[in-house]
Amino acid sequence: MKHIDDKGRIAVQPWMVEPATQAVLGALAAGGAEARFVGGSVRDALLEGRIEDDIDIATPAPPERVIELLEKKGIKVVPTGLAHGTVTAIAGTPPRHFEITTLRRDVETYGRRARVTFDADWAGDAARRDFTMNAIFLDPDGTVHDPVGGLADLHARRVRFVGDPTARIGEDVLRLLRYYRFEARFGAGGGDPRARAACRATAYLLPGLSPERIAQELVKLLEAPDPVPALQMMQEDGVLAVILPQAGRLDRLRRMIAIEPGTDPLRRLAALIDVDGAGAAAVAERLHFSNAWRNRLGGLGAPWSIDPRQDTRAQRRTLYRLGAERYRDIALLIAAEEGMSDDRLAQLLALARDWTPPVFPLTGHDVTVLGIPPGPRVGRLLKAVQDWWAAGDFRADRAACLAQLEKLSATPASA
Repeated sequence: MKHIDDKGRIAVQPWMVEPATQAVLGALAAGGAEARFVGGSVRDALLEGRIEDDIDIATPAPPERVIELLEKKGIKVVPTGLAHGTVTAIAGTPPRHFEITTLRRDVETYGRRARVTFDADWAGDAARRDFTMNAIFLDPDGTVHDPVGGLADLHARRVRFVGDPTARIGEDVLRLLRYYRFEARFGAGGGDPRARAACRATAYLLPGLSPERIAQELVKLLEAPDPVPALQMMQEDGVLAVILPQAGRLDRLRRMIAIEPGTDPLRRLAALIDVDGAGAAAVAERLHFSNAWRNRLGGLGAPWSIDPRQDTRAQRRTLYRLGAERYRDIALLIAAEEGMSDDRLAQLLALARDWTPPVFPLTGHDVTVLGIPPGPRVGRLLKAVQDWWAAGDFRADRAACLAQLEKLSATPASA
């Protein structure tokens, strides 16, 4: 963790003095509005990691005053959440986003919504935040303010709710899933007993979240270097059964992480769920994934269409049919299922990486010029020739393919 000197300061970070940041801070300071960094950018700076793309800033100034001060200096402002005291300033090239929120306290909460007042001080604002490590403030000169003990928790890799965990989750149920995501990224592995007890007691509230929100948190969790300990906690706490009852293969996911060439949350999800292709597609549908992700996840369900025992020619045919991404993913899933050796996996991954699939030399026009009218038979003939071409290890040239097409087209029963 970054060194804090005897004056309670860290070294000023590059992102704190870049022109965009200075422009926003200068606009607020010109109107007498105090400003401190807070949230992910402070947490990540203290951990000496890459900061989030957005920089969070807190200020006692009301949101209308913030807008006035920023616009006076020609900074673009978007009123992203005026009811909650949040505006977004956009400055710099390339544009940097600054989420600027007025110090506030919650008067009433409604799951993911709240009625707030803008009369809190710094300690009061910290008291309504989710985790202690997200409630550390940082002055523009590097002075650290730690009203709820976030520094100690950050140092100990302890994810701890601010105050009463059950109350924090009651204010925003999404915090329950965020807890495990933060455990996956920042935790030491065992979890906080009070936090986990609160999560167990409130897991029944999770169906009230939108599928998109659940999917977003799940994907971010799976992007952690090793999400298995957090997922294990979710399983033990009855949370995983609520949001993803198909998640029965932590063992396979653990092996996937050990062998994968790069982090891929969707492939990790395919390793985690114990379903066939239709079941995988149903999971994607339930989580409201994009069409591309639905198709991809559905294509990774068992039974898998690669036989690692087949020779190189057969592997090329399978690779041509599946495409490099799906072929690679399925090979990794089979290996994680302990269905092939490390050496064989390396050979298949190298094939997917290095082999350039040839382009089939015929088109539909080649069929219609033979006098065959447009229609289903054109596609059937093309596929028949393409299958013949692939079975010959893609060696036949255009002339040979045309000859095979003429041969097949002359036999109505063949296509």
